[in-house]
Amino acid sequence: MKTVILDVATRQKVGEDFIRAWEAGAPKKDARISFETPELLWKVLTARRWELLKSLCGVGPVSIREAARRVGRDVKTVHGDVTALLDAGVLDRTATGAIEFPYEAVKVEFFLQAA
Repeated sequence: MKTVILDVATRQKVGEDFIRAWEAGAPKKDARISFETPELLWKVLTARRWELLKSLCGVGPVSIREAARRVGRDVKTVHGDVTALLDAGVLDRTATGAIEFPYEAVKVEFFLQAA
């Protein structure tokens, strides 16, 4: 199963992880998309965008119109959500212009601790 991990990590941590993977010469098993703060993660992953991702898990490339049909929403608002998810690197756009969430599962990781 192809899984993506959405997490909270500093730019420094992301850079260190990249260098470690590069030096090891082996890609990690799961893909990872990192956000600098929990607030940014939740700003990008609103409830409606989360619903959209769930409807696109493992489906393959679809049009925005098809994505809107799957979640029962109008095309214009889904287009706005798709644009935000594309900008954040969560969705991909294919050569034909379709959108794709190329994963079958999502795992969200972040750590909350006392100040």
